[in-house]
Amino acid sequence: MPNIKQNYFQRRTKPKGPKSNFKITSNEVQVITSDGQNLGILNLNEAINKAKSEGLDLIEIAPNAKPPVCKIMDMGKFKYDQQKKANKAKKKQKKIELKEIKLRPVTEVHDYTFKIKNAQKFLSKGDKVKFTIRFKGRELQHSHLGNELMDKIKQDIQEIGKVESQPKFEGKQMTMVIQPL
Repeated sequence: MPNIKQNYFQRRTKPKGPKSNFKITSNEVQVITSDGQNLGILNLNEAINKAKSEGLDLIEIAPNAKPPVCKIMDMGKFKYDQQKKANKAKKKQKKIELKEIKLRPVTEVHDYTFKIKNAQKFLSKGDKVKFTIRFKGRELQHSHLGNELMDKIKQDIQEIGKVESQPKFEGKQMTMVIQPL
């Protein structure tokens, strides 16, 4: 039992990237040359020999096609181009964050306007805003103050955002999420 433990704990990973050369399982493939010319359907060995004669690899581009489409090109260049495309797509994505603004049912006017301005700034950047009104002690008996404050927030934010989730009570706090228009 010398090598069992080592093999047992080896990580099995899926091969990354497309199949190339002798890893292609189909017997016949449709071949496209490095300059984009279609050679038609060839035997796998014949296609690999053609790629080797050019000093390049045979890479499976469309594995689900009948027969699979393969292109003669450099594997390193192909992986580099794929990485560039992935980075470009990732750069274009907009990550939306959820910003939280906490209030109390007895928040003064100046503090309220300051927090509303911050919320408008967050919404203009494209982030969602979660308003939380926290109740303490006897304030829980006056939950109508929280409802009034949430209605006032909806009125002040309506030009720049819309309500994603309506105000709801969770324990000792009331929450509402607003998303940008």
